[in-house]
Amino acid sequence: MKIYTKTGDKGTTALFGGTRVPKHHIRIESYGTVDELNSYLGLIRDQAIHQEYKDLIIHIQDRLFTLGAILATDPEKAVLKNGKDRLNISKISTEDIERLEHEMDSMNEALPPMTHFVLPGGHQTVSFCHIARCVCRRAERLATQLNDLEPFEANALTYLNRLSDYLFVLARKLTYDLRADEIKWIPEKH
Repeated sequence: MKIYTKTGDKGTTALFGGTRVPKHHIRIESYGTVDELNSYLGLIRDQAIHQEYKDLIIHIQDRLFTLGAILATDPEKAVLKNGKDRLNISKISTEDIERLEHEMDSMNEALPPMTHFVLPGGHQTVSFCHIARCVCRRAERLATQLNDLEPFEANALTYLNRLSDYLFVLARKLTYDLRADEIKWIPEKH
């Protein structure tokens, strides 16, 4: 299979189901940003972190591929004529969302209470988490905009929301694990 097809040379791309849309379409922006997020998660996974974090990140990356497939599917062609789902893959489940919540609760038990916002940084791995969190928030903003135009399954939006929270808590936990400085944001007084 060739990587280049030349079908996108004029600024369009195909959705799953065959519909062609401009490459700047909100649907493309949405799943493209999820793909960008997935790449940053790979960067976090490549760091010297505990295997349990790496294992969960692999699971999250799988879920993000699913989410990307949902976003890349033309809603008018999502269901086949026989009534079956065109994607034929597991969807984002309530269990997927609850797993993130459980992991956040578990990490938070080991962390000091948060009394202020924190400045991103302190360690390269922590910074990667903050970048991924910001990309996740952008993916969520784009996906909610798309959902306003062409609704898709609600768990996908919830998952993105919870994932950005998870990445924030992971950044704090890695700050703790790596003994990096967590710098509180204390606004300067005039």
